[in-house]
Formats: sequence, structure tokens, C-alpha cells
Amino acid sequence: TGVSSITGNGAAFAALKDSGEVVTWGMPRRGGDCSAVTDRLAADVSSIIGCGPAFAALKNAGEVVSWGQAHRGGDCSAVADRLA
Repeated sequence: TGVSSITGNGAAFAALKDSGEVVTWGMPRRGGDCSAVTDRLAADVSSIIGCGPAFAALKNAGEVVSWGQAHRGGDCSAVADRLA
């Protein structure tokens, strides 16, 4: 399937495919490498935003998935219960 949107954060890009899968590239530490959350970005993503050295994806069911520099927004595990 094709790409429906692309967002960047100045150091990396994230493409949202028509299938809901996310593909990233660019500086690994700044979100270009989403391997830690690849399984959660394989399908059902509806939107992505990039800011500074991190990205956040919103899934169809309302789940938020983040990656990039943990201390600058790339890790939302501390507030995951409040995002559910």
C-alpha cells in the first residue's frame, strides 16, 4: 500500500502508510529508529506527530505509542495509564 502522510522532527521522518503501518528513517536516536516499538506500529495507526527528538503515534483504538529520545518525549510509559 502507499503512504498517506509524512511527518518530520528536524532529524528524522515517519511515514504513515495506508495500511496503518509506520516506517521511520533518519537519525536513530531522534526517532529514525522505531525498532523498540515496531510491533505496536505495524498496523492501526491513524496519525503521527514529530516534535524535537521524538514522535508520537495515535492508534485507531486510542492508544498512544512514542519513540525517540526517552527523556524528551520518546517514552510515554510514565503516563500510559492516564492516556488509556
